[in-house]
Amino acid sequence: MKTNKIILSFSILFILASQFALADFKMPEYKKLTLKNGLTVYLMEQHEVPLVDIRVVTKAGAINDGKQYGLANLTGDALSLGSGKLSKKEIEDLFAFYGAQLGGGVGLESASTSLSIASKDVDKLLPVFRDIITKPLFNETEFNKQKKRYIDQLTQSRERPRNVIGSAFNKMYYGDHPYGNPVEGDASTVEAITLEQVKSFYKNFYSSNNSALIIVGDFKTRKMVKKIKRLFKGWNSNKIKTIDLTQFNPPKESNVWLINKEDAIETTFMIGGTGIPSNHPDKVALQVINTILGARFTSWLNDELRVNSGLTYGARSRLNSQSKFGNFVISTFTKKETTFEALDLAIKTYHRLWNKGIDKETLDSAKTYVKGQFPPRYETSGQLARLLSTMWSLDLDNSFINNFQKNVDSLDVNKANKIAQSVFPKNNLQYVLVGKTSELKEEAKTYGKIKEMEIKTFKF
Repeated sequence: MKTNKIILSFSILFILASQFALADFKMPEYKKLTLKNGLTVYLMEQHEVPLVDIRVVTKAGAINDGKQYGLANLTGDALSLGSGKLSKKEIEDLFAFYGAQLGGGVGLESASTSLSIASKDVDKLLPVFRDIITKPLFNETEFNKQKKRYIDQLTQSRERPRNVIGSAFNKMYYGDHPYGNPVEGDASTVEAITLEQVKSFYKNFYSSNNSALIIVGDFKTRKMVKKIKRLFKGWNSNKIKTIDLTQFNPPKESNVWLINKEDAIETTFMIGGTGIPSNHPDKVALQVINTILGARFTSWLNDELRVNSGLTYGARSRLNSQSKFGNFVISTFTKKETTFEALDLAIKTYHRLWNKGIDKETLDSAKTYVKGQFPPRYETSGQLARLLSTMWSLDLDNSFINNFQKNVDSLDVNKANKIAQSVFPKNNLQYVLVGKTSELKEEAKTYGKIKEMEIKTFKF
């Protein structure tokens, strides 16, 4: 009897959790303000746990690298090499003592630095975080050690095709457009970057009027505003040189990049073409459609390439969106002997969007799945801080969040098929294959214009 009660209790909890997951999720309230120096500030109170997540996002991504690929990434990493009156080790020891977590990352259009701390430690650690952003020391010894480690990592990454194929595809698709810049760079370009160039990049882009400060967690907004105004008033603004991202023409024919890895027993490949910008009006609908195609375990691509044929351990598709443009890719890997069997099956499965279309049962399943996955992505203060930073850097508003369920619910079969057939690229697909190219070249010619390179030596 006791066991039955426990089972019943868990069943009730599961039902309640499911109902919550499907509830109409809305963006929590937050305050947005702009300081006199141009710094944008987002403050969102969340009192469930005594934590505060702080994030500064700056429009200082890889699109600003020029031909110095990896410069934005190296600069973002160098912020933590010492700041204010503290050395790198002193900062690390201080944060370790308080259990604080310092992080960061650089993308194509922005760079971010984050700190997660206990709410009781805000007064002690927020000034240190401010100094990391606004007063980096760029210690030469630490920079040289950091650069050497990073070059070693880049060199080692060439041993794993999945580490390089995404950047290779981006470069192939975007060409000389700034979106083609590889965020991580390569060993040769990073080796050539000097500390003076890092300092110059920081000076050119890391300014108050080119940044946003996001704080989410357990605090009082009124008191936090006073702290921020006092701490960040000395961060100077700057005249920012903007990059023109509006000029881009997608490839007019199919191309194939063959990246040779002589000892490969597998072929890793990526197929794709034109995608959507981050503010596309049908972005939510396309998320649902891509879930059907290749964004969950029971997707068409995974069913056909993994479950039904056993050609791979997994196949996925995704829409990569930036502020102005985007691309769509299908990616997987297979034994070298089954390369073209898997490639053709991936294309055939993808073409179901046109040849067969989406039925109501499949669409309803995907809609339920997407709605169930959506709220958990924005549960923690760190996740919400990341969301606000993305919204600021890509100039998005709350509608994506607040109208998400409505947009999913309004998607019917006719609309889904119309969007799928009009947005997903069918012609002029681009291909990147990483494997033993001597065994791939002849058959690969049938897919497009060939370009060959070596995985260890090719440069973006």
